[in-house]
Amino acid sequence: RCVLVALLVISDLSVLVWRLRRRYRLSQMNHVMSELHYIANGHLDHRIPFHLHGQSQEVVTSINALVDSTVNSIAEERKVEQSKNELITNVSHDLRTPLTNIIGYLGLVEDHQYHSEADIVNYCHIAYEKAKQMKDLVEDLFEYTRVQSGAPIKFMRLDLSQMLEQVTASFELEAEKKHVAINSTTVPSPLMIDADPEQLGRVFSNLVANAMKYGNGASYVNLDARQRGSKVVVKVANDGTPIPKASLPHLFERFYRVEGSRSKATGGTGLGLAIVKSIVDLHHGSVKVTSDTKETAFTVTLPLHQPRTKKDQPTQQK
Repeated sequence: RCVLVALLVISDLSVLVWRLRRRYRLSQMNHVMSELHYIANGHLDHRIPFHLHGQSQEVVTSINALVDSTVNSIAEERKVEQSKNELITNVSHDLRTPLTNIIGYLGLVEDHQYHSEADIVNYCHIAYEKAKQMKDLVEDLFEYTRVQSGAPIKFMRLDLSQMLEQVTASFELEAEKKHVAINSTTVPSPLMIDADPEQLGRVFSNLVANAMKYGNGASYVNLDARQRGSKVVVKVANDGTPIPKASLPHLFERFYRVEGSRSKATGGTGLGLAIVKSIVDLHHGSVKVTSDTKETAFTVTLPLHQPRTKKDQPTQQK
């Protein structure tokens, strides 16, 4: 009989403990739900602060992680929206200036506000130069937005030495006019890499154009490519006016222009180097710049072989 009583007492105690534990867990979950409703009402800076045991803690951890992910997504979306607004503002400003000049000078011709045929020729020439400036901006903007939007890269096997020779040849006439020696060196030669020929050609053309336009007083522009293990390092260097140290970290930002000799007056769009970085990033490479009184050098590092996928196998250049 005592044993029976003891068993009944133990049974009652077990039921009581189970009920208490169940009530405690329900209380915890109610607390969690209360915290969750508080966060859902817009308090995204709040996190569930207490620690539970077992699966309840996993729920709390998951909720906090979900809120963190949501906050990060919202911040990233705002950043993208701000970036788009800045892009529109900058483009509008850069297009308005030459367009105002074009309308102004052609308006003088339209209203017969000139004294001679030479004035007409001069006004039309200025309008023509401003129109070319607008064209350059539109083309650079199109290229920048294309690479930023994830345009497909068409990798193929190509000879980098041949590409650099072609880039050098395309600038020979301009270099001759400016009394600048332009050369390319590739070691070894030929040097085969996986790359998009059109996009990579744009990279080195932009870097050479940048050196020709802003390297005031330069006597040379050299393109030097060297294989370093599984990578290739290409340096585009000139001995012209150095870039101020304060500007070096910002050169690859879109619409950034260095004061002085590298200002807007030179006709640059401020997108050339941003395009360079975007294309190099798509090639899984890196680009950096150094500048002192001896030399300004842009160094591009690229892998010899791009990651292979079933849908993206490098083909042989024809």
